[in-house]
Amino acid sequence: MTKQTGNTGSNLQIDGQALWSDLMETARFGGTPKGGIKRLTLTDEDRQVRDWFTSTCKSLGCTVSFDSMGNLFARYPGQNNTLPPITMGSHLDTQPTGGKYDGVLGVLGGLSVLRALHNSGYTTRHPIELINWTNEEGSRFTPPMMCSGVFAGVFTEQEVLDKRDRANIRFGDELERIGYRGSEPCGQHAITAYFELHIEQGPILETEEKTIGIVEGVQGMRWYEVTVRGKDAHAGSTPMPMRHDALVASAKMIEALSEIAFAHSPTAVGTVGLIENRPNSNNVVPGETFFTVDIRDPNDAVVLEMESEFKKRFADIAEASGVTLDIVQIWDAPAVHFSPACVEMVAVAASEGSYSARRMVSGPGHDAAYLASVTPTAMIFVPCKDGLSHNEEESILEPDAEAGANVLLRAVLKADDAFNKDA
Repeated sequence: MTKQTGNTGSNLQIDGQALWSDLMETARFGGTPKGGIKRLTLTDEDRQVRDWFTSTCKSLGCTVSFDSMGNLFARYPGQNNTLPPITMGSHLDTQPTGGKYDGVLGVLGGLSVLRALHNSGYTTRHPIELINWTNEEGSRFTPPMMCSGVFAGVFTEQEVLDKRDRANIRFGDELERIGYRGSEPCGQHAITAYFELHIEQGPILETEEKTIGIVEGVQGMRWYEVTVRGKDAHAGSTPMPMRHDALVASAKMIEALSEIAFAHSPTAVGTVGLIENRPNSNNVVPGETFFTVDIRDPNDAVVLEMESEFKKRFADIAEASGVTLDIVQIWDAPAVHFSPACVEMVAVAASEGSYSARRMVSGPGHDAAYLASVTPTAMIFVPCKDGLSHNEEESILEPDAEAGANVLLRAVLKADDAFNKDA
């Protein structure tokens, strides 16, 4: 039986104003003049928000620990603390021009659940735990979701510690520098179930006027790094037929990728989001370019087909342009299907709260995609204005944030009742 002191699980509610205040407060760490956030993994700004997270969770009666990858765990005690916790989480790192809500809402929504438990005196059977995963974005150190990936056994600890950013700074050195490398080996932290609240980062919920997305899984995705090598030459004296222009060849490849993605639409997407040009001089024919490729679809077979198509098109363009081509796959995340039991808990929680909802698949990747391989997992989406994310203008409505956090609270309480019945 769960101890009840004036409240029952069915009448608990999160404090929406406190959640919104937390969102505005944490936006100070790495805040940009345009109202967004630049809080890259393992920077000083990341350390500052981690310190805030730690002190705030401790003020609510939690113990806070972090593992060898810097993943933060804030544990609120339950009646039986030998049980692995019911967990919630997301990430506090952002894109270079990120918004206030991507990832952050999931962590602070979880914090609002802990606050509701603390303020009400309600004690669950399991301990309840809130997790901040390190380097979900992958904008400084690639690939994304690296440390939930180590937790799930997708990557080794050492390969992540040895990752370097574009300035050749080592991940492990930065983790030590900010003081968040723990002694517990990543992945040895037992959990019972995992729920992640997130903004949709797409337009469906807003367009359909739905408040809650009941997320059934995550689409498959692959990332690649592409290097095209031509020949530096003088822009004034090199005839057009004699050029080996890496940038022109790359432009044709980028256009080809877009055509391939359109051919597999509406579900498939293909993106080149980073490009570097060398020597990047106004009177030199570019001799080398570097760019990234991101392809996604809910069907893994479609992802493989797109990969085959773009590799052939790129090779044909390289040959016709007199340049060489190097393609390296740096990330492979197959399509993920969440736990039907946990998805149903989210659906029932949304219904009990009388929130309009729809079932959907996530386009972006999330830490939950890796957690699903090691524990029962589900996600909750709320709308964002115009579907905009990874942008300083990212915006959500305060009532939607509150609704998502209330669904998270109800889903966690349902999981607390459903799992480990015999314990």
